[in-house]
Formats: sequence, C-alpha cells, structure tokens
Amino acid sequence: MTNAGRPSNFTGFTLDQFRSLLLDIWREACRHIEIQEATGNIAVMLARQLPVGAVIVRRLKPHPAGVATVAQVGLKGDPLPLPESSPLSPTSWKQIQAWGKQFQVTARPRGTRPRQFKPIVADELSEEMLLGPLTSGANVTGVLMLVAAPGMKFDATHRRVTELLLEPFSAALDNDHRLHELAALREAAEADKASLLTKLGRTAIKDEIVGAESGLKPVMERAALVAHSDVPVLILGETGTGKEVISRAIHNRSSRATGPFIRVNCGAIPTELIDSQLFGHEKGSFTGASEQRQGWFERADGGTLFLDEIGELPLQAQVRLLRVLQDGSLERVGGQNPLHVDVRIVAATHRDLTLMVQAKEFREDLWYRLAVFPIVLPPLRERKTDIAELARHFAERAATRFGLHPSMPTDADIILLTDYDWPGNIRELGTVIDRAAILGEGKLLDVSTALGVIPPKSRSISLAATTTPGATTATSEITSLDEAIRQHISLALQATQGRIEGPKGAAKLLHINPHTLRAKMRKLKLEWAQYRE
Repeated sequence: MTNAGRPSNFTGFTLDQFRSLLLDIWREACRHIEIQEATGNIAVMLARQLPVGAVIVRRLKPHPAGVATVAQVGLKGDPLPLPESSPLSPTSWKQIQAWGKQFQVTARPRGTRPRQFKPIVADELSEEMLLGPLTSGANVTGVLMLVAAPGMKFDATHRRVTELLLEPFSAALDNDHRLHELAALREAAEADKASLLTKLGRTAIKDEIVGAESGLKPVMERAALVAHSDVPVLILGETGTGKEVISRAIHNRSSRATGPFIRVNCGAIPTELIDSQLFGHEKGSFTGASEQRQGWFERADGGTLFLDEIGELPLQAQVRLLRVLQDGSLERVGGQNPLHVDVRIVAATHRDLTLMVQAKEFREDLWYRLAVFPIVLPPLRERKTDIAELARHFAERAATRFGLHPSMPTDADIILLTDYDWPGNIRELGTVIDRAAILGEGKLLDVSTALGVIPPKSRSISLAATTTPGATTATSEITSLDEAIRQHISLALQATQGRIEGPKGAAKLLHINPHTLRAKMRKLKLEWAQYRE
C-alpha cells in the first residue's frame, strides 16, 4: 500500500491507522495457538472499518481431497450454515488449486454461485463475499472468506485490504495445521506406548529396578556415583543379567535424562553395515545409498548411546569409535567434513575383553577408554535373595501380557526357583515365569513343569528298599535332599553312560530340562565324563 498512485485512505481511516490495524492483525494471528480464537478477535477488528458480517477460514485437504472449516465467526452470533467438512472431486480440486495459484482475491456477488466455488461456499451463504487463497510455500492450503453484513457491499478498496490479510491468515492456518499434526503424532505415540506397555506386561513406565536395595545394591551405588559425570561406563556381566536396565538407570539419573537414549546391539549389525549404522553415510557413498543417513551417534546427540555387546565390534569400527571418544568428532561414510557430537557412551559385554585384548581381537587403547568406570553385574545365582521378588514381578507382568488372572508363586515355587542355577539369569527367569503362567491357565503358576522339575507325585523313586510296612525309619538313616538327588542323578547317568541330552539321555529319563540337569550337576559336583565307558 505504499506504492505511488494507491489511495492513502481506506473507508474512512488513514494509511497510518490501517498499518496499525494490520500490525494488530499480525499479532493476533501469531499470538493464539487456536486459529478459531485468532479469527474471532480479527473479525471484531475488521468489522470496525469494513462491512464484514462473518469471517470464515477453510482448510484444503489433499488425501482424500476435501475442504474443512477450521474457523468461522458470525459477528451477530448466529450460527453459519456451513458444513464442518465436504469432499472435493478431482475436477473441483484442480479448479480451486488453479484459482488459488493466481494469488488474487475474488469477489462473489450477492446471490451468485460460481461453479469453482460451489464445493467451498454453502448455498445458504447468499450475501456478497470476498474469497482469497491461503498458501504455504507454493501450495494452496486454504481459503479466507469475508462475508458482507446483510445489505452491505464490498468495493475495490475492500478487496485490496483483503489481499493484505492473506499473509497473516496463511501463517495462522499453517500454525494451526502444525499444531494438529503434533497432536495427532502425540496421540499416535501414546497409542504406541500403551501397546508396547501391554506387550511388556506393564501399565506404566517406572524407574524401578527389582533388587536395587538388596542383591543389586552395590551395583546401584556405583551407577549413582558415575551417573552425573560424562565418563564412559563399561558394564560387564553374563547374558541376561540386566545390563540395559542398569545403563538406562545411569542415563535417567544423569544430566542427559531429557536427551535421547539409544541402544545399539553391535553383534546384530552385519559387518559391512556397521560404519553406516553407527556413523551414517552420505548420498551415493555406496550402492544403495540413495539418500543421506544420520548414524546412531548423531541421533544420540545430547543423550546416551548404549553399545551393547561391544566385544562383537570389528577392529575397523573400533578405530572410528576411538576417535569419537577422543575428540567427539566423526565423519559419515563417504563424507569429508567432520561432525561434532555430544554423546555419553555406555558399553556392555558378556565377553572377557582383557583376554580379547591379549588375543589382538580388541584394541587395547579402546579398552582403556571404555573401562574408565567398570560396573560388574552379578549373575542371578549370586543374588538368590532377589528371586522371590523377581518372580512376583514377572508373574504380574505375565498376567497383564497374556490376559490371565494374576497368580503369585507359592513358597514351594520359590524353593524350586531358588534351587535352580539360572544359566540364563534374569532373562531366563522371566521366560520360565511366562511359561508357568501359560501352563497354569490363570489358576496357578505351574513352576515345576515350566522349570522341568518332576512333581513329587510323578516321581518313580521307590522307597520299598528302605522302608517296610509298619516299620519306623531312624532319623540317622535319612540322607540330605541334595545327597538323595545326587544319588538319583548318578543312577540316571550310569544308565545312560553319561549322556545328558537326546532320547536316550539322562534328562529324558528324569523328565527334566537338560539345562536344569547340568545346573544341578554343577551344584552337586557331578561330572558326566566319569560315567562314560
């Protein structure tokens, strides 16, 4: 409106007044999150200077093609005869897009019904109207509609004023669209979260670690000690001891808790893809690299990267990892510009890295970088005081996951679970309880069957050799339970000539899981080799 030849007065107010009005409209368009609220306030401003009876904003939706009302304000308070949404035919969509890309305000005289606007304007809106396209970039995303007050008309000046309204209303519509997109994404994320929690047998995300005050207390104390620093942490422990749980606890207690926590299983990535997965790649850097990709280090920027099974990392990748640890910089595969990342490394392995260093399978300098603060997780057989609490925790989880009535382990179940050696640690315990819940069909936990232990009623041990009807056995003649089990397993091994697995093995003869049998043999110091001929 500053160009020469344009009028300096619009419907009774000066150019400065109009500039002030336009500034106020911009403020309203950007101030409010909801476009309906912004449109209501702007409509009141416009009505003071223009013959406006209603302001309407409609959004164009491409898939499926349609138009939806996102804001409508009638200044008399009467409801406007406009549907919330209407479908658009392919022809109508093309016509509206072609009109919108002219970026001009169109006047619709009172009582007329132009064909291209018929899907947008309800027939009941018979008053004179000004229609202008709202855009986002090069795309036409909506339509601004100013409806004249009853008996009033718009002139060329009103039309030029409306053209100046298109930009702030386009910004307001764009903000509203992004707001609803974020809301939809949040709802989808909440639905995914609820689904995952159901699959995990949980009702909420809890920062709770079973055994934190008992068997894992020394571990949790070390985790708390190192959490607030940024030094690398190396978690050592057998498979299934809960290394990821401890790494998450370190992250959640650190200053990076609001940043990302990303877990990478180094042993699950094909050797030829490790560099691309960890450090990213540039477009065209290798066959199949059709676009640029951020690696896990970039995605974990500002947070924690948990490198599980670090001992499986090839030597070539170890060199690049060492550079990231030294100066926080990396290069994507095929890239030449170094990138800086701020990532805290927590690594874990079940392997003996010191032996791997001696065997030249793991870099010694990387070992020193990672092992600044090692944390050793004890196996479950060394923290049996936690088994009862863990079993109850997994029983509750199983009931939720499988839709069963909650059944808690009995004292007899706890004895069976405590007596087992747990070569698979906590992961194996969780699997056994899941299996026990399914076998029990919600009525009980069938721990003995799930664990592979023969219930007393089905055992074939004969007492006829040690007792006779009516006789009383002296207490001194009764051996310990461990010794009785040792003798029984020994008989089975003699009968199978030391074979444990298979159809002719001792485990089959005893109706027991081979892993369970081996664990009991280790505990009772029985060697299968001595029973071989």
